[in-house]
Amino acid sequence: MPRGLSRRGFLTSLGAAALSTRLAATARAAGTPAPGRRLQCGITVFQPGPFEELLAFWQEADRVGFDSVFLFDHFMPPSPGPPASERCLEAWSVLSALAAGTRRIRLGVLVTGNTYRHPALVAKMAATVDQVSRGRLILGLGAGWLQREHVAYGIPFYTAPERAKRLREAVQVVKLLLTQEKSTFAGRYYTLKDAPCEPKGVQTPHPPILVGGMGPKVVQPLAARHADIWHFWNPAADVPAIKRLCDGFDAICARVGRDPNTVAKATSMPVPNDAGLKQLRPQVRAVLETGVRHLIFLPPPKNDRKVLARLADAVLPEFRR
Repeated sequence: MPRGLSRRGFLTSLGAAALSTRLAATARAAGTPAPGRRLQCGITVFQPGPFEELLAFWQEADRVGFDSVFLFDHFMPPSPGPPASERCLEAWSVLSALAAGTRRIRLGVLVTGNTYRHPALVAKMAATVDQVSRGRLILGLGAGWLQREHVAYGIPFYTAPERAKRLREAVQVVKLLLTQEKSTFAGRYYTLKDAPCEPKGVQTPHPPILVGGMGPKVVQPLAARHADIWHFWNPAADVPAIKRLCDGFDAICARVGRDPNTVAKATSMPVPNDAGLKQLRPQVRAVLETGVRHLIFLPPPKNDRKVLARLADAVLPEFRR
C-alpha cells in the first residue's frame, strides 16, 4: 500500500493548517495519552441509553484517570431478549456527542463492524470524530460477527473468510482516505477513484488504527501490516494463552517485516465484584507481563459508574509503575 503523503501544502492552500495545529496543541495540552507509548487502561460500556447516563459514565471514566473508553458497534444487544431489552444507541452517532462531552480520555468503538458501512463512510466519520474530540479517536475496525443482527436488518453476512478479506481491503481504503489528498483503489470488494476525504482528522498521519480479531490467516497478518493496536479476545484472562497469542503475533509481525514493538497488543477482561477487586492487581500485572500494553475492561454490571473509581484505585497504579 502507498505511504501517506504530506498534507501540509494542501492544508495550507485551504487555510486549514493553522486550525489543525491549534487542535493538535489543544489535544496535547489536555494530556491525551498516545496509544503504544506506555501501558494503557481502558473501559467499555454498552449503550442502551438514556444518553445522559452514558455521558455521565464516560465523564466519570475521564475524571478518575482511565486512558480510553469504548462503545460496541451493534444495533441491538448481542444476546436476544424481550423487546424492552433491545435498546441500543447507534455507536458512531453517540460517539461524536460523547467526544464533545469529555476532556482528556481517548475514545472509540470496539470495534466497528466492516459489514455495516462502506469503508469510505467509516473514514469520513473517523476524520469528523477526530476533529470533534480534538485528536482523541482510536479507530477500531473488525470484520463483523453478530449473525442475528445481519439477519434482522437484511445486511449480507458472508462467510468468515470473506468477511476477513473484506476487512483487509477496507483497512487499506480507510488508510488511503485518511492520508491522501485524493485516493484511488481497485480491489475485489471496494473501489475508489480520485476520492477526497476532507477535512482530515487532527492526528497525523491518521488516528491510531485498532484491528480486532484473532484469525491467523488474514486478520492477524492484516493487523501486523497496518494496525497501531491489535485487539484480541481472552476475557478469561488466561495468562499462558495470552502469552502464546502475543508470541504468535510477534512472529507474524516478523514475517511481514514489521517491528512487533510498533504494534500495541490489547485485550479485554471482565470487571470483578468488590471482593475480586482485592485480587485484581496481581492478575493485571501478570497479563501486562505477557506483552499486552492496552488492557480494556468489559462493562461493569448495569454500567454502574460507581464501580469506576474503585476499579481505578485497584488497577491504575499497575499502569503507572
